[in-house]
Amino acid sequence: MTSNGPALGDPAAAPLRIGNASGFYGDRFDAVREMLTGGSLDILTGDYLAELTMLILGRDRMKDPNLGYAKTFLRQLEEGLGLAVDRGVRIVTNAGGLNPAGLADAVRELADRVGIPVRVAHVEGDDLREARDWGPGVLTANAYLGGAGIAACLRAGADVVVTGRVTDAALVTGPAAAHFGWSADDVDALAGAVVAGHVLECGTQATGGNYAFFTEHDVRRPGFPLAEIHADGSSVITKHPGTGGAVTTGTVTAQLLYETAGPRYAGPDVTARLDSVRLTQEGPDRVRIDGVRGEAPPPTLKTGLTRIGGWRNEVVFVLTGLAVEDKAALVKDQMEAALAERRPAEVRWTLARTDRADADVEEEASALLRLVVRDPDADAVGRAVSGAAIELGLAGYPGFHVTAPPGKGSPYGVFEAVFVDAAEVPHTAVLPDGQRMTLLPAQETRDLAEPEQPSLPEPLPPGPVRRAALGLVAGARSGDKGGSANVGVWARSEEAWRWLAHTLTEERFRALLPETRDLPVTRHALPNLRALNFTVDGLLGEGVASQARFDPQAKALGEWLRSRHLDIPEVLL
Repeated sequence: MTSNGPALGDPAAAPLRIGNASGFYGDRFDAVREMLTGGSLDILTGDYLAELTMLILGRDRMKDPNLGYAKTFLRQLEEGLGLAVDRGVRIVTNAGGLNPAGLADAVRELADRVGIPVRVAHVEGDDLREARDWGPGVLTANAYLGGAGIAACLRAGADVVVTGRVTDAALVTGPAAAHFGWSADDVDALAGAVVAGHVLECGTQATGGNYAFFTEHDVRRPGFPLAEIHADGSSVITKHPGTGGAVTTGTVTAQLLYETAGPRYAGPDVTARLDSVRLTQEGPDRVRIDGVRGEAPPPTLKTGLTRIGGWRNEVVFVLTGLAVEDKAALVKDQMEAALAERRPAEVRWTLARTDRADADVEEEASALLRLVVRDPDADAVGRAVSGAAIELGLAGYPGFHVTAPPGKGSPYGVFEAVFVDAAEVPHTAVLPDGQRMTLLPAQETRDLAEPEQPSLPEPLPPGPVRRAALGLVAGARSGDKGGSANVGVWARSEEAWRWLAHTLTEERFRALLPETRDLPVTRHALPNLRALNFTVDGLLGEGVASQARFDPQAKALGEWLRSRHLDIPEVLL
């Protein structure tokens, strides 16, 4: 790494090859080895953090203050560290979680034990739990830092850089800024790296995993992605030769829409304009990203708070055969009477009519009645609920059984995003020699504002239509951001985009997904991607850890939307 790399936009400069080997805590264990041995790399990143992960690490830290980091990463390094050193690959990861200094020490101990000399650095300052009174029960409070600390560590010669809560894209912007010598003013280059980082961050979701049109590629074991970053911030997304999956404009579009919202994608380094992104299929498994414009970042940093919200229990009753509605009414009446003396604060019933008439298989003749209870008091959702359910075993509806024995209940978490002045958040790079370097926040900032609505294409001319599933002409990918759900929908042809842009309005979206009918839905159009991005506020309650709905991370919301039928022009079918 150098601090004064190739000139911005130098066409002769060799690209920086950055690969990713983890999209979440628990991702494919052998991906580190696969990425280090499958082809050339300069940087290997690993993204281990998510909203739910921070809660898990917070509970780990409660048991042992020396923990709070992703332990899996250390086990991967037992073999991967030697491979990385032999191949000259530097490692950058946010596996430090709540304790980056502790993980950095553990990496040094591992290196000493296996006899591999490495220079280890870490980035800290994101942990704001003690900085102010966040209210009762807060386990973690971490600001999302940018890539400047990572860049400082790499410029100082670090072979391994461990961070806490940084933005996922910072794992790419930091190395790119260090290599090419970008400054904070190089907003377009930084924005290009942010977009590449967002594509890489979820691992194999960029190479065909979780892809709407998954039958078009062999995705039984997709390879992990890498980005060839150029001096001007443009990039090519690809993967190692011979690995599974595929890299296409479709797989990259799907990941670009994942967990984003409007055209302005804000971060601590830069605000990237997603409406400026251009994608080009450059060759097999090679998609070029260019044209990305950047703006000064906002003056605040997102800070994620997690806390234990209370206790939760769940019972799923199986209702088989005839009179499903009557059976559901009976068990509801019986359970409500049993809970009357100490009713949990929240009691929610959901009947999923998975049954069908005259079924050849018993499971296909059965519906599922789900009872979810929550309360601040563990006793209110524990034996009081599970005991009441089991006591109905010989006194309830005919065919009574449940999918699993009810338990004592378990704690659930709550995620909340707040925004703090960037100047109030320390950002410190602890270099390999122990020197501490303070990184200043962006000096030029810009408040976020919605850009003008883009021009939409001319609608398709009238013609014959057929009732069919939306997924025949459009892809989708969905996910979570706190209590909100995001659904990105894209068309695969210009004609389909002309129809989609005028058909899938916010009103039509709510009609197709009735669970969203009473919630705020916002639509953003991204014509360069032939895509619409929808945000549904409040669908997920207080975040994934609160388990507020059947699909708590909204992972399948997009597939539900694609399965819905509407009138589609025959010319598209």
